[in-house]
Amino acid sequence: MDRRNFAAKILTAAVGIAASAAPMAASAQSISSPKLEKCYGVNAVGRNDCAAGTHSCAGQATMARDPASFVLLPQGDCSKLAGGSLTPGKAS
Repeated sequence: MDRRNFAAKILTAAVGIAASAAPMAASAQSISSPKLEKCYGVNAVGRNDCAAGTHSCAGQATMARDPASFVLLPQGDCSKLAGGSLTPGKAS
């Protein structure tokens, strides 16, 4: 399996796990609500929170790692991810 395919599968799995943990995270946020930031370019297909002009909103990303689609992450985590950006880029 080539690296790009492997990385895409790992990213998709990680985003899926994060999405399934959202209900638990919502209840945990009431205890201590961390600040969230928009992280562009790290989404999986159909696993985005919104976008910058390419489609209407959540769950509509048609390509993984879309530079115009973002996911909400705890503040400071985006800079730790390869390809993560706090500003939208142009979709190719």
